[in-house]
Amino acid sequence: MIFPNNFEQKIGFSQLRELLDSFCLSPLGRQFVAKMQFQTKHDQLLKLLQQTNEFRQLLQSGADFPGQHYHDVHPHLVRANLPGAYLDVAAFFAIKMSLRTIREALVFFVHAEEGLYPTLRLLGIGVQVDRNLLAALDKVVDDDGHVRDNASPLLFQLRQELINRQGMLRKQIAGVLRHAREQGWVPDGAEPTIRGGRLVLPVLAEHKRRVKGLIHDESATGQTVYIEPEAVFELNNDIKDLDNAYQRELIRILTSLTDQLRPHIPDLRKAYQYLGLIDFIRAKARLAQRLDATLPLLHPRPLMQWRTVRHPLLYLSFQEQAKKKRAADEPAEAPREVVPLDIDLTPEQRILLISGPNAGGKSVAMKTVGLVQYMLQCGLLIPADGTSEAGVFEDVFLDIGDEQSLENDLSTYSSHLLNMKQFLLFAGKRSLILIDEFGTGTEPMLGGSIAEAVLNQLNQVRAFGVVTTHYTNLKNFAERTAGIVNGAMRYDPEQLQPLYRLEIGKPGSSFAIEIARKIGLPKQIVERATQLVGKDKIRYDRLLEGLEKEKTELEQRTAEAAKQERRLKKAAQEYQDLKRYLEETQLDVLRDAKQKAKALLKDTNQQIEATITEIRRSQAEKEQTKEARQKLDEFVREKLQIEPPKPRPTREMADATTLKAGDRVALLGQEGHGEIIGVKGKNAEVLFGGMKTFVKVNQLEKLSRAEVREREKKAERTVYSGAGAGLDLTGRMADFSPTLDLRGERAEDALHKVMAFVDDAVMFGIPEIKVLHGRGNGVLRQVVRDYLRSVRSIATVGDEHADRGGDGVTLAVLK
Repeated sequence: MIFPNNFEQKIGFSQLRELLDSFCLSPLGRQFVAKMQFQTKHDQLLKLLQQTNEFRQLLQSGADFPGQHYHDVHPHLVRANLPGAYLDVAAFFAIKMSLRTIREALVFFVHAEEGLYPTLRLLGIGVQVDRNLLAALDKVVDDDGHVRDNASPLLFQLRQELINRQGMLRKQIAGVLRHAREQGWVPDGAEPTIRGGRLVLPVLAEHKRRVKGLIHDESATGQTVYIEPEAVFELNNDIKDLDNAYQRELIRILTSLTDQLRPHIPDLRKAYQYLGLIDFIRAKARLAQRLDATLPLLHPRPLMQWRTVRHPLLYLSFQEQAKKKRAADEPAEAPREVVPLDIDLTPEQRILLISGPNAGGKSVAMKTVGLVQYMLQCGLLIPADGTSEAGVFEDVFLDIGDEQSLENDLSTYSSHLLNMKQFLLFAGKRSLILIDEFGTGTEPMLGGSIAEAVLNQLNQVRAFGVVTTHYTNLKNFAERTAGIVNGAMRYDPEQLQPLYRLEIGKPGSSFAIEIARKIGLPKQIVERATQLVGKDKIRYDRLLEGLEKEKTELEQRTAEAAKQERRLKKAAQEYQDLKRYLEETQLDVLRDAKQKAKALLKDTNQQIEATITEIRRSQAEKEQTKEARQKLDEFVREKLQIEPPKPRPTREMADATTLKAGDRVALLGQEGHGEIIGVKGKNAEVLFGGMKTFVKVNQLEKLSRAEVREREKKAERTVYSGAGAGLDLTGRMADFSPTLDLRGERAEDALHKVMAFVDDAVMFGIPEIKVLHGRGNGVLRQVVRDYLRSVRSIATVGDEHADRGGDGVTLAVLK
């Protein structure tokens, strides 16, 4: 039961219903908005809420859900159901496009990830859109709402004939018009026009006898007459006949299509019911987005455990105000925000009695409870935190505002008493009671007594409720009665400003005497009022005022302590991060130093090997060479504290007289190896990888079989890195990629990589290479292209195709 009959207007739900109506895409959805009702069955309500929540998630995901052509075609279906009737082209266009929307919606939920939209998917069970019907509609009407020329062979033929005759007519009448212009018989700028479905010429009235033909009309001034020239009579007649034949064929097609549609009308009604429901749920989801609303945990019993709940209309109003200020480019200031409330109504704490000063937010808090609960039980998500919990009520009773009636001779207080009578007669343990300014409208002592008796009775029937009041006796009654709890709207007594925060567990003060004193009411008036009220009342209010001040100060200190704690935690975290960074940096520095030392040692060792080779060539003593190598090893162990690399085995120097085909050799200082093909004087023809080359014999070293096997094993473990891979050309060519990625590289490093990349491409005979450098500020692109243009082996340099990177990729073609 909802009481009174105008509950929605009083609580503000009618405005939300209007907003929902505006969010709908068609009358189909608006019909559901108009029929939306208060639900009391838990299972049905949960299903409605889940549908809205799933569609809200769908909208937030940005999924491509159909949002057009939500047409209401029920009038067309009624007409099509009449035997012999036919629908026009516009009706078939609306049916075709809306059926396509229905089918796309059904397919969307069928193909959606399993478990993503379960309740929305269930809505489509039993809804059918016949493919053959859609194909038949599409054959006649295109996506722009026009009849297709090929809807039938005869229609196509008639259309072509019409086009041909109209072309001939235009040519014929253009000749007549040209002659009339030369003679000055027509107004300046005159063009052929249509009168009575026939093409005519505008002719000056004084020359109408000079043009042979039939007068169809004249202008409003009578200065121009519209004449169908005699020369085009036959063509106009032919066109009229063809047009009539075209219309007859079109009607035949539309009639046939209507006959084909008629058997599907029952299924179509169900399909459009589905489309309207989808439109309605979509509107509810859009409202949830606007309100930042969520789905609470729903219980079948009456319950309210709401966290940070906001009044929906206030929230929307403040949003609109902020939007208007931004649009007007007004000076930036902090936008007004709704102060959220925490509401708890449980079986142990069913009735909340809110007290506090006027304009402190008591009525807004009570209306928030009523409006949000009504929203929830109409299937709408609520503007509260997602951790909130809610229950289902069977009745909602509201007493608010001035209900005096001159016609019924009712005073304000009498109307309140009549409402109390309804509450006492019908309220039960599944009822929600909402009363604003309980007991007002009559003498305070009597009004407070009656209100206390009514409140006691409502508590005994275990009803739930939110009641606002100023009466002290009600505050005291709530304090000593189980099932009722006091609540206070916070107020700043120093600044005389409401804080709009609800605090449950203590009563609030009206601060009447304090407000009167601080706004400047004469001192003697305030003192007299104090005497009349009595010391006990003043002491009670001052105690509440003191508690309010202490609570405010405590909150400020708590907030400052929390702020300091966050600062300490942040400082401690920064210290830990810095310590970790220093430890990691120390390890990185040591690791880097060792790597550099190893690299230096390797370079030094290569130099020493070259020196030893030179000594051997000069026939130096081996003992001296061995002694120098031992000294170097000792230096490495003592100074760098690392194990020196093992020296390579001494190789036999190549000699032109001893070399023969099949011998394995290596270039001095290189890791690769090759095979002798032949020797000619001081030069040897050597096969390195898959490439033959001539090398001077004194640049070669002869390898033993063991050393060849070691080098082959090492080559198998080596991965091509673009440079320094020896002369294993077969492996390098297999691993070579014609695309080089330089994005994020510095210009100097990039240039070295490009040079090595181009050398390999030329060596391997690659016809075309690409360099990925990105757009950025263009520096990297300029460096790369300047170098490529300087290479003689490159024929052209330019941008890649726009689909494959455009000017962010350089394409080079080799000669």
